[in-house]
Amino acid sequence: MVEGEAKILIIEDEPQIRRFVRTALSAQKFEVIEAENGQQGLLAAATGKPDLVILDLGLPDMDGAEIVRRMREWTAIPIIVLSARTMESAKIATLDQGADDYLAKPFGMGELMARIRVALRHAAGNSGNGRGEFITGNLKVDLVRRQVFVGDQEIHLTPIEYRLLGVLIKNAGKVMTHRQLLKEVWGPSHSEDNHYVRIYMAQLRHKLEQDPAQPCFLLTEAGVGYRLADN
Repeated sequence: MVEGEAKILIIEDEPQIRRFVRTALSAQKFEVIEAENGQQGLLAAATGKPDLVILDLGLPDMDGAEIVRRMREWTAIPIIVLSARTMESAKIATLDQGADDYLAKPFGMGELMARIRVALRHAAGNSGNGRGEFITGNLKVDLVRRQVFVGDQEIHLTPIEYRLLGVLIKNAGKVMTHRQLLKEVWGPSHSEDNHYVRIYMAQLRHKLEQDPAQPCFLLTEAGVGYRLADN
């Protein structure tokens, strides 16, 4: 799925923002459909068969997190949330319901376009490059042999470090909350042990990043979780 072939649904009650996003998407040859409230959005998602949804959380008839939850009952298409809400709990709740990404208003159109491209690539199954390997920058992971390289140097990871990296690769470009990572890597019984993720992410950065304090691959979403860059 590439630009010009994707259909995008915008669920947003503010006409100015809908027009702004629609104009930018149309200029990139995306097909655009629109809805101004949650009920219209759910109907458009079911009948319009979009490839990606851009969703405002603050809709007049229902909360955006509820729309995400209901959509995830029957579809896995990417959902990028836009919201003026700044509370981390709102971001976490929406991502835990199954949203793929989250942008706070006001947002830059360039950043939204980059997030859209990543989400569409991920939905098309391209994050693994189709050859059993993942590459971003000078980081390469051979998913078959379970080998990790930075440049030409092989990096040895512990089983938990590799499992954490594997979950991030499977969801490359997508924000993963602490709770999601804990459930995937350590199991449901550890869903509140956020310090596990912080400790092992620090270890991964120390091994994989040129400057762990300024990471290029393992990016922090403050207060929410982490994202693996998918360039």
